[in-house]
Amino acid sequence: MTTTINASTSSGLVVTPDNSGNVLLQYNGVAAPAFSAYLSANQTPITNATFTKVQCNTEEFDTASAYDNATNYRFTPLVAGYYQVSGSLNITASTSNTDVLCVIYKNGSIFKWGAYITRLATNFDAGSVVSSLIYLNGSTDYVELYGYISGTGTLQFIGSQQRTYFQGCLLRGA
Repeated sequence: MTTTINASTSSGLVVTPDNSGNVLLQYNGVAAPAFSAYLSANQTPITNATFTKVQCNTEEFDTASAYDNATNYRFTPLVAGYYQVSGSLNITASTSNTDVLCVIYKNGSIFKWGAYITRLATNFDAGSVVSSLIYLNGSTDYVELYGYISGTGTLQFIGSQQRTYFQGCLLRGA
């Protein structure tokens, strides 16, 4: 059993205690969505100078089963509200790399840009991060993590729990 704290529009704040020591946050009877996923192995091939979806395929957690880690690699929460969404992307190019960028897409279009890194190097590894507060309507809105590399040779997103990840959580209901 779990102590449930539910913010209800009809009953106000409802707390249902037990003796488990666990706490479950809800909004109108639905678990507050939160997820964390990462890219488990290098993603390749990546097309030069093109935005490419980062396929974060391993979930660390997904409290409301709102993150698709197998097909679309997107977060589609069923609770309307304001979400904190962030991502990190690390890349490598076998010959040279000049640019890397990590972005959040909302409903198939660029929503927020992260740090745009420009640097010329050989066998270069680099990273970019992005974070944003985003309103999601709880029915059709979704967010995805995309990356951009400009370079030569084999271009890859680096698979690593610590280096390439996508996360989000509900901060406040609508």
